[in-house]
Amino acid sequence: MATQNKDEQNDVLESRVRQAVAQGADVQAAVRQLTLDAMSSHTLSLESISRIMHAVVQGTREGVQEELDKTTTQVRAAQIRMKEAVSGLDTALAQFAAATKLAVEEAAGRAQKFSSQDMARTRADLESLESLFLETMKTSATATRGVASDMLADMVSHAQRTGTAVGEQIKATLETFTQQMTAVSKTQIEAGMQLAQTTADVMRKVAAGMLSGLADRVKPSTPSPSAPSSKASRSKGD
Repeated sequence: MATQNKDEQNDVLESRVRQAVAQGADVQAAVRQLTLDAMSSHTLSLESISRIMHAVVQGTREGVQEELDKTTTQVRAAQIRMKEAVSGLDTALAQFAAATKLAVEEAAGRAQKFSSQDMARTRADLESLESLFLETMKTSATATRGVASDMLADMVSHAQRTGTAVGEQIKATLETFTQQMTAVSKTQIEAGMQLAQTTADVMRKVAAGMLSGLADRVKPSTPSPSAPSSKASRSKGD
């Protein structure tokens, strides 16, 4: 039943992303907020975040599909919206990494510590988050053909060359983890405080706009809307 509910939630997310991208109004902000809302309503794990990413990328692809079958001008507009949507997802993931960092810092400020097992597990998840983000786009590119596939593949290549917002934030978060893990006894047991739950609480505040300072710290990594590649420029004419 829980799995079915998660599938239904991700179907709704995919549909909302598709609508936001198709409408084309402030796509980056809309997709970022939709992603944050979805993350704040889940028990956060690498698996649940992966499902959310898949739903967002799938919704993005479907949101521009109709435009890709039209004129060159519309193809270019679709390309920009797709980049904005992916940037919105990237920023939301970076805010998740920042929320994890804040959860650890606030616990330390209250002289509280998470267990070494909890920290190690979350650290491993964070270390794989950027590659999972890129792999999700690669998988989506492989699952389709034509202009949408080319555009996603181009974005993955660009991100691999220049980096991502989530990748930059993960570096900062892992530095905090290293500092905290040296202060945690390897034999320490959890005392009712779990990092995933604490991060989820922070994420709910971010999604509700209660931690605007955290949002301001994370800068979107929006690729410049350059002209489409030769493959992506094919159309029926203006």
